[in-house]
Amino acid sequence: MSPRIALVTGANRGIGLETCRQLLAAGYRVVLTSRNSTKGQEAARKLEGTGSGIAFHQLDVDNPDSISALAEFVGSEFGRLDVLINNAAIHYDTGQRVIAPDFGIVEEAIATNLLGPWRMCAAFLPLMRKNRWGRIVNVSSGSGSLHSMGSETPAYGVAKAALNALTIKLAKAVARDGILVNAVCPGWVRTDMGGAGAPRSVSQGAASIMWAVELPDDGPTGGFFRDGKRVEW
Repeated sequence: MSPRIALVTGANRGIGLETCRQLLAAGYRVVLTSRNSTKGQEAARKLEGTGSGIAFHQLDVDNPDSISALAEFVGSEFGRLDVLINNAAIHYDTGQRVIAPDFGIVEEAIATNLLGPWRMCAAFLPLMRKNRWGRIVNVSSGSGSLHSMGSETPAYGVAKAALNALTIKLAKAVARDGILVNAVCPGWVRTDMGGAGAPRSVSQGAASIMWAVELPDDGPTGGFFRDGKRVEW
């Protein structure tokens, strides 16, 4: 069988870039996407010559036309999509207060962290259904866990909690299509968003995502995981 095709959003740095690296090492053909074309092309060049191959395409998950252009590219270039990793996210808003928020930040977080993955799934599920096999990984966060949620990072946390809810609904909608849909928390990772003091490496964060990518066909769907272990909703 030809290599499976995987697409990663927000992949020019951090967890997204490392996930691309691990996908290539595992034998996937990878479509690396980034809102910034220059940074995305530079990231793809770093991975050239690795595994089954890397392709770059510009993507702004806030822009439906950008998503449509990417779906057309993937369809014409590969004819299908096997793995979709919704990694792009913004606004870990540690300085915001839920009782007095900047609603501009709230709206941007919801647009990118919730509506972006939702639009991506709607656009790419037709390509994933072709082989009746697929994996969708929504990169979530412990900040979106209702069980342990505090008042901090209100925009980010609420958007990630909604992404978790979307994960459940999507999993039920495609349950008969051979597509597993899960939310994954990579943990507190040393990235531009997580900061230098975070305890986990990008390699560890990406490995948590890869666990959901490589689930067997009878693996879980509609769940929330970190390092292959369930996280309470």
